[in-house]
Amino acid sequence: MRHEELKSAGGKGKELWRRMISESIEDPFDLPASLCAGQDELERVTSLFPMRINPYYLALIQNKGDPIYRQCVPDLKELNDEGLDDPLLEEGHSPVPGLTHRYPDRVLFLVSNRCAVYCRFCNRRRKVGRPGVVSNETIREGLSYIRGHKEIRDVLLSGGDPFLLEDEELGRILSEIRSISHVEVVRIGTRVPCTLPHRVTKDLARILKKFNPLYIHTHFNHPRELTRATVRACGRLADAGIPLGCQTVLLKGINDDPYIIRELMQGLLKIRVRPYYLFQADLAKGTSHFWTPLQTGLDIMRFLQGHTSGMCLPHFAVDLPGGGGKVPFLPEYIVEKRDNDIVLKTYEGKTYSYPLNVCMERRLE
Repeated sequence: MRHEELKSAGGKGKELWRRMISESIEDPFDLPASLCAGQDELERVTSLFPMRINPYYLALIQNKGDPIYRQCVPDLKELNDEGLDDPLLEEGHSPVPGLTHRYPDRVLFLVSNRCAVYCRFCNRRRKVGRPGVVSNETIREGLSYIRGHKEIRDVLLSGGDPFLLEDEELGRILSEIRSISHVEVVRIGTRVPCTLPHRVTKDLARILKKFNPLYIHTHFNHPRELTRATVRACGRLADAGIPLGCQTVLLKGINDDPYIIRELMQGLLKIRVRPYYLFQADLAKGTSHFWTPLQTGLDIMRFLQGHTSGMCLPHFAVDLPGGGGKVPFLPEYIVEKRDNDIVLKTYEGKTYSYPLNVCMERRLE
């Protein structure tokens, strides 16, 4: 299906997204000739890291090598062994299969091993798209673990993509979690509003609304991913009373430019998605061609600070290799601390002094 057909098909209901999944490209030989060459070699890549591009996301590609293409079409550079199989040491913090308990009060719970598009930079590419990673048994074990650990107050459903589950299955899992009295916050990590927005049906929004307070972290990396279909999908979720945040990954040659990030952050806010994180790309094996220097992210954040509103500012963060967790990074605004004042640098590079001891009360005459 080309993009024009997808636009006109947007209201056809819940069967459309299933059809698009079934028509996804999962073999390099099925790629349009204009977008790819050397399919034999690319099969070496997809034998290690599965491929899936659904018709909607494929239609966003304008040219070979553009920012959408690079996110979803396999590349021989993925055969580079640089990087780590499990960059965040999720397995080392996994008391039961499919559940990561790295922070004291919250867990990451894998409930799906499928995605609408298999991103070429994925930090969980060792698992995603592989049978047996998530099963009814792993979900039962995860729910049992959460019930047995009263310190867990926050559960993040992830995968794969939880929105690739059928409505009834996702509703059942949410219902089970909501029945656990010590769980206060439930979040869902999904890229579906970006990569297959037609999956966000009225029925899905209606089911999710039953489980509020619910939070959704979605994932957009480039302004061209903000289409009319994504506006409709995010609108349905927001209208259901669900706050939306975006976790963007900084990717070399795709969005490592302050103007692109500013356009994306401003565009997200216009569709009621709050910029949440700008992530340094994880050091997953076979993704080194996407990595950027830390200074790139700091320079982008300094630019954003002065050239857009605070509502558009994400946290620039690194998820440390080896399971250290997320660490926020900020540009250096403090130039010097002196006895009575501090010297600060603005986004323009100008310096100003500010007194260390400031009395905020004005004496009334």
